[in-house]
Amino acid sequence: MLKSKFRKLLIPALAIGAILMANPAASETIKIGAVAPKTGPLAGGSTVTHWPSIQLWVNQVNAQGGLKLKSGPAKIELIEYDDRTNPGETIKAVQRLATQDKVDFIIAPYGTGFNLATAPIFAKYGYPQITTTAITDKIPELTKRYPNIFFTLGDTTAFTKSVAEILSKMRDDGTIGNRVAMVNVADAFGIELANAARPIFKSAGFEIVYDKSYPLGTQDLSPVVKGAKASNPDAFVAWSYPPDTFGLTALAKIENLNVKAFYTAVATAFPAYQAKFQSAAEGVLGAGGVNPDTPEMMAFIKAHNEVTGKAPDYWASPVVYASLQVLQQAIEGVGNKDRAAVSAFLKENSFDTVIGPIKFNNQNNEAFWTVGQWQNGKFYGVSSTGRPGAKPVKAKSGW
Repeated sequence: MLKSKFRKLLIPALAIGAILMANPAASETIKIGAVAPKTGPLAGGSTVTHWPSIQLWVNQVNAQGGLKLKSGPAKIELIEYDDRTNPGETIKAVQRLATQDKVDFIIAPYGTGFNLATAPIFAKYGYPQITTTAITDKIPELTKRYPNIFFTLGDTTAFTKSVAEILSKMRDDGTIGNRVAMVNVADAFGIELANAARPIFKSAGFEIVYDKSYPLGTQDLSPVVKGAKASNPDAFVAWSYPPDTFGLTALAKIENLNVKAFYTAVATAFPAYQAKFQSAAEGVLGAGGVNPDTPEMMAFIKAHNEVTGKAPDYWASPVVYASLQVLQQAIEGVGNKDRAAVSAFLKENSFDTVIGPIKFNNQNNEAFWTVGQWQNGKFYGVSSTGRPGAKPVKAKSGW
């Protein structure tokens, strides 16, 4: 049995009472389940990008009286599980939500491998699975196999091509040479990105002078960074998860791995990254990005701070929130809890979100940010597949 189950309505009891007085018909509830790490190696990422955006959304929906169904407003009852960064626990928790808790909808889990591991369960019980932290080139295959899965964050090739294009422009401008040191975390996310990057970098005329993987949860990354520095690279690229993103950057600074193009993946967009490395973060490239200066993003950042007490990141946080806006619009568009109808609505409509419009083509959102960069204290998107507002890339000037 999972030990870390807990249920809570993310709105104070007094506030619920006030809502019920103002909306006496708002007595129906809608059960929504969520599974993601609160402990384990990926908890540092999910507790920044995943859980707070869910908390914000549930708080806002319930404060407005609930989801608007044809039968009347329905407040959200959120049932949460900690999967402890263990795919087996994720599978068991999703199964439990479907068969024992009998929730109406389930929020997609955190991480590429965890989404792929649970996709059969979502499909078996007919739950729409709007992934927000899954990057894969298997999207066409997966959407054919699972009619209820939707992808919002992008595909592996787009991310690696964008990095190659940025490096190519920097090389064409005479900023860097063609020697690349590449490392990756050895799980589904990092392995797939590294496999995609090798031929793409080679085709772009780059020489991968160092190519190293390391297990998820590796505590000592100093051999990786020392090996990268010894290869005398012009650019450093890490397909990394949050703990190693921070660890690799700290060691690069210590070892003076001084390259003008320094890229780390997940968590580079975290406010904590800039807070930890301060001026050294300036010019660091990373996965994702956003245009933080739009009115929608500024309102999201403000609300996120007020409700959760912490700042969102500049990539996946708004994507998680946007996916919940999409789910809300689909449920309210259908007007009831019919999951099959909601999945059909997702396929046929476009949705207004904090990151801009989302429209699924063959269950895939094709407009997404791919690369961002720390510039003047914000992590701006510098490359995308169709999102406006990209900033020009700057060379990193050292640590």
